[in-house]
Amino acid sequence: MKVFMIGGTGLLGCEAARIFLERGDEVTTVALPPLPEGAPIPEKMEIIFGNILDKTDDEIKSLMTGSDCFIFAAGVDERVEFPAPVYDAYYKYNIAPLERMLPIAKACGVKKAVVLGSYFSYLAKERPDMKLTEQHPYIRSRIDQENIAFSFADENFDVDVLELPYIFGVQPGRKPVWVILIEQTKMMDKFPCTFYPKGGTAMLTVRQVGESIVGVAHYKSGGAKAWPISMYNMTWRDFLKIVYDARGMGANRTVVDIPVWMFKMFGYKILKEYKDKGIEGGINPVGLAEIMNLELFMPSKFCTEDLGVTPDDISKAIFDSIKLSVAAAEGQVDLVGMKGE
Repeated sequence: MKVFMIGGTGLLGCEAARIFLERGDEVTTVALPPLPEGAPIPEKMEIIFGNILDKTDDEIKSLMTGSDCFIFAAGVDERVEFPAPVYDAYYKYNIAPLERMLPIAKACGVKKAVVLGSYFSYLAKERPDMKLTEQHPYIRSRIDQENIAFSFADENFDVDVLELPYIFGVQPGRKPVWVILIEQTKMMDKFPCTFYPKGGTAMLTVRQVGESIVGVAHYKSGGAKAWPISMYNMTWRDFLKIVYDARGMGANRTVVDIPVWMFKMFGYKILKEYKDKGIEGGINPVGLAEIMNLELFMPSKFCTEDLGVTPDDISKAIFDSIKLSVAAAEGQVDLVGMKGE
């Protein structure tokens, strides 16, 4: 299989590229410089440095011609801050590139497209009563991304969206997305306990995301398909034990569940901070209280039974992610951050 990928040097795209190449597939990627220092970028992957958004349709067509699979492993998530309206940024980085490149892929004879999405799409579809797309621009954008991507699928062109949950693991030289968690938990270090919602989340490791990408690329979907991707489900309480252990504070820190109304009060404070900074969050911090209180768990059967994803050490992956996040938060390391292009 010949694979054309946007974002092949990123945390997830790089791992997928490694597995593709080990299977004997070919991988070409367009990616923004610089490469993270020390990152294990596969030597056999062809890298074209540049911003895909700046390339002409003819240039993209030239790059895609001869490929069997197109993978979109780029874009931004809800942790990147933008001026209001934030939906415009999600459209620019997560949706508009697909509106442009999927028709080009079809015209070039590509048979499969794989898009890295979010498990918030899964939640929005499972719980329409929560009206999540009305409250949260990021969740609305991910549902829109799925719908637009699927609009190009037909019997000759599979479009698969991976609804990815929390992901743990590190790429040397790249800033983890969990630095914000370090900043949040540090605010409670002066207290004898940590106050946190009682819910939990689905999760998996970076390597397992790579296996999911490769697995779905080789899977005949027969049109449009959304994949809930998860290997582990963990409560926030158990997750925080690993976080505090990685922070050097031991795994026995007391965690006290807080009610939804109390979390919402904190959310109103965040909203004021957003307003003062002139930004808008992709996830409304007041409505986030309802989400964080859920056990947002997903089944692992799709990964294990259909995509061939194998077990991994999720506790170690969390530990390593938090350790690097602490170093980044304290300015001990110089890391490449997330980019949208």
